[in-house]
Amino acid sequence: MNPNWEESLNHFERMIDSGTESMRIKAVIKLSKLSNQAPEYIPSQTIPILSNLIADDSSNNSSPLQGLVVHCLKCIARQGDDGRLATEIGQSGALCSILRLLPQSNASVQKICLKCIWCLVNFCNENRLIVAMNGGLEIIVNMLSSSMDGVRRYLLEILSALSLVRVVRRGLVSLGGLRFLVEAARVGNMLSRERACQAIGLLGITRRVRRMLVDLGVIDVLMELLRVGDGALKVVAGNTLGVILANIDYIDLVAQSGAIPLFAELIQGSESVGQEIAEDAFCLLAVGEANAVVIAEHLVRILREGNAESKAAAANVFWDLSGYKHTVPVIRNSGAIPLLVELLSSQSNEVRETVSGAIAQLSYSQADREALNESGAVPLLLDLLHGDSEELKDNAAEALINFFDDTLQHETISQVVDHPSFRSMQNRLGRIQGASDNQTVSSMRQMNIDQAEPTRGIYRRSSFGLIEASMQTCSMTIFLKVVHFHFDSSLIKSKNIYI
Repeated sequence: MNPNWEESLNHFERMIDSGTESMRIKAVIKLSKLSNQAPEYIPSQTIPILSNLIADDSSNNSSPLQGLVVHCLKCIARQGDDGRLATEIGQSGALCSILRLLPQSNASVQKICLKCIWCLVNFCNENRLIVAMNGGLEIIVNMLSSSMDGVRRYLLEILSALSLVRVVRRGLVSLGGLRFLVEAARVGNMLSRERACQAIGLLGITRRVRRMLVDLGVIDVLMELLRVGDGALKVVAGNTLGVILANIDYIDLVAQSGAIPLFAELIQGSESVGQEIAEDAFCLLAVGEANAVVIAEHLVRILREGNAESKAAAANVFWDLSGYKHTVPVIRNSGAIPLLVELLSSQSNEVRETVSGAIAQLSYSQADREALNESGAVPLLLDLLHGDSEELKDNAAEALINFFDDTLQHETISQVVDHPSFRSMQNRLGRIQGASDNQTVSSMRQMNIDQAEPTRGIYRRSSFGLIEASMQTCSMTIFLKVVHFHFDSSLIKSKNIYI
């Protein structure tokens, strides 16, 4: 039989208001047990009562009621799917009382307090800010510094949730808490590790903090997340590793840790943002010629075996790398050119657009033109010139203009010199060349390793959403891709996430 909830609520209020200590304890225990059965408005009305109770009792460290009230608030916070009750608890002042109680309590009450805070900061963004603005970060860092083995995982997962708040990230550096954030990315549930990984990426934008993170072993942590994480976590870890790559001193270190095969897996994944991140990372890792060789091998495999999306992503990386002087022979020797030419006949428009762009860039090299010609590129490019896609026509025209300068192809291509796309591209190339001569245009796709001689080409669609790089100065500015996290409150009730 369902209890009369209104009568039960009135009885609870009477016991708290005028009952003995023993009666209060029994009432709070009963509320904890029934909170998951009662309609939401019932526990909601008890929150101010419990908040006042813990505030009045917070100076009495020996009271058994403290831990029971905090446990009851944790049970209430878990109810509902929208975090509304957790928000009400934070707004009631109870969270501040729990923070005051936390460092003064014995071990058992501390564990109860941390479980409650864990729920509150995971279910409600506003509660993270309440904790941060009321000395919570300092408390958590101090407790982590004191080891606290029995509750360490709770502390780390609370820290990872707090780290999504900007003021917390700033405070972590000054408090010496970066090592704990790296630890939080190494252990705990995957949702918590994902948050810590995102915070590391945001903090790593500055050169000083990036160096500190590397010294703390963050590369190994990110590599592990790239290996064992789910799709979303791999995207975040790859993005954060791209931030570390912004310092050219760490490129070889990241490559030696085995990052290239894992970024190749991202390119073959289902997440489009993951493919873009992997493209950006490959373009940075390819600064080292030995890395470029390994990258090209993986990209060639993807061109042979991947689906349409991954083939387009691989072709886009070749498009980027073909603008680097030192990687042009690497691409040619990898066997990529025949595969790129073959994909000009792909059924996927995206694949044909990226492949034709890569071929257009490669066509600026005489040796690559010879390889393209041997693979039968010219007839296919002529066909593309008469298609419907403007980007395909532009890419084909750019490549054909370069072939037009070769004696062997001059007569074949002369038949299309009056084609509108051909004429338009000639004019655009002329204007860009003039601007380049005046040193007013610089393109990432045109940048070579030492800036001695930028390769020619039209800059169209860059995959450098993560970074823009100056290879001359080896300084890079980071533009983190935005990855939004949604914490499903139903997950906290799962047996896979302890509380």
